Amino acid sequence: MFTKQTFYKSLVASVTLLALTGCPFDDDDDDSPTPVAMPDPAPAPTPTEYSYEVSVINLTNAQPLSPIAVALHAENQLWTVGSPATEALEILAEGGDNTMFLAQEGILASGSGEGVVMPGMSGSVSVTTTDETATFVSIATMLVNTNDAFSGLTGLDLSSLEVDSSRSYTLGSYDAGTEGNTEAAGTIPGPADGGTGYIAERDDVDFVAMHPGVVSMDDGLTTSVLTQAHRFDNPTIRVTITRTK
Repeated sequence: MFTKQTFYKSLVASVTLLALTGCPFDDDDDDSPTPVAMPDPAPAPTPTEYSYEVSVINLTNAQPLSPIAVALHAENQLWTVGSPATEALEILAEGGDNTMFLAQEGILASGSGEGVVMPGMSGSVSVTTTDETATFVSIATMLVNTNDAFSGLTGLDLSSLEVDSSRSYTLGSYDAGTEGNTEAAGTIPGPADGGTGYIAERDDVDFVAMHPGVVSMDDGLTTSVLTQAHRFDNPTIRVTITRTK
């Protein structure tokens, strides 16, 4: 028979059991999922390097070359025959200083030769970039026993040049058109005269053209400080471009 005494015993047993097992809705229990460790992000890919070595041979008899300037850039040219020279090109062509030439807007990588390249000698410049748009090269150097003659090439596309492959070019000379070719004493910065280099004033045709060469005192220009030894006929330099990476 279920009596009041039996009911109280059952109630006490139930309370005791509940205390031992705990409440299923106890706020102290943490039912949140265990955090899952995320894998480390993949490392960024190493940029591809594009490296070129440019070698220049001086083919003239008595025209030292200013330090070779090599510039990598996107599609454009740093000078155009029939158009005025930039100030940067004028400074290089009149005085042999390539600092501004290599700092022009749009140049993505550049290098300069360490010094003058004497006749019959060669110089080289290495340039490296990770910019895949730097597929064009320009090369320039002054013939220092002149008023404003320079040699080189501009806007040459290197995009199809494979690693360990080379291209060679035999090149003539340009007249910057910024300084008259007087050959007069005090106007030529090279060892034939030791005169002034760059002058801001332009007193010539003011456009780039192929250079006609120098006249010299031996060929009738009595005011010239140059001799027949300083004359140059095209070509004046030999350029070899090798992709090394």
